[in-house]
Amino acid sequence: MRYTNAPERRAHLERRITTDGYLSSLAAAHELGVSEMTVRRDLRMLEEQGAVRRVAGGATVVSGGVPFEGRDAVGAAQKRAIAELAAVDAATAEMVALDAGTTVAALVPLLGPSTVVTHSLPVIEALTRAGSPRLVAAGGHYQPDTRSFAGPLTEETLRGVRCDVAYLSATTVGADGLWGTNALDAAIKRVLAQQSARVVLLADAGKLSGGHPGSAAVRIAGLDIIDVLITDGRADAEALGPFEAAGIEVRIAG
Repeated sequence: MRYTNAPERRAHLERRITTDGYLSSLAAAHELGVSEMTVRRDLRMLEEQGAVRRVAGGATVVSGGVPFEGRDAVGAAQKRAIAELAAVDAATAEMVALDAGTTVAALVPLLGPSTVVTHSLPVIEALTRAGSPRLVAAGGHYQPDTRSFAGPLTEETLRGVRCDVAYLSATTVGADGLWGTNALDAAIKRVLAQQSARVVLLADAGKLSGGHPGSAAVRIAGLDIIDVLITDGRADAEALGPFEAAGIEVRIAG
């Protein structure tokens, strides 16, 4: 495929990024039969128009999610209850992986002697402030909306570590899987799941939507990656049905 007309080429790039969540400059150059420089120029123009967001190596969808600080204030009581129940489960784990979710971050002050593996800046900051030596921090390309690191460098670090349990989050979850807003962060969640013996999803009842609203356009994975779901008492039988049908252990906090 080759688009010599720049507007058509950019329209194609925008469609691909919207559909897949992320597109690398190299893959786009091969696909379109143009140079990477041309692709990078097109992506820069699309970013200026607000159509995509450029990241290391390519571009991703524009995040429609709530900024980290805003998410941290949403459902605080439910998040605390979920984190407290999750901490009981983490007590016997030597290596614990934490993703960049705010509910997951609430686990930090509740963890015992476990070594924490994470790409989340708030988690890293909390552990370093406490003077904890029990930290494996994965750096890489910084994501302001999730306050975390992602990209190839982050993934390479995480693939070198094996964990007893990974605590993951998602913007919304249903029978069709876990959904988020950031393609690079979604890739990190998949790596954390692959490198862990067990995966626990922390999701308040509001996230058990059974679908994926427009703000959560990036599919993280199917329900098959989850071993345990911890949610709060507002979750009804209909919302929990897909998880129980998939053989996932469901725990209710609070």
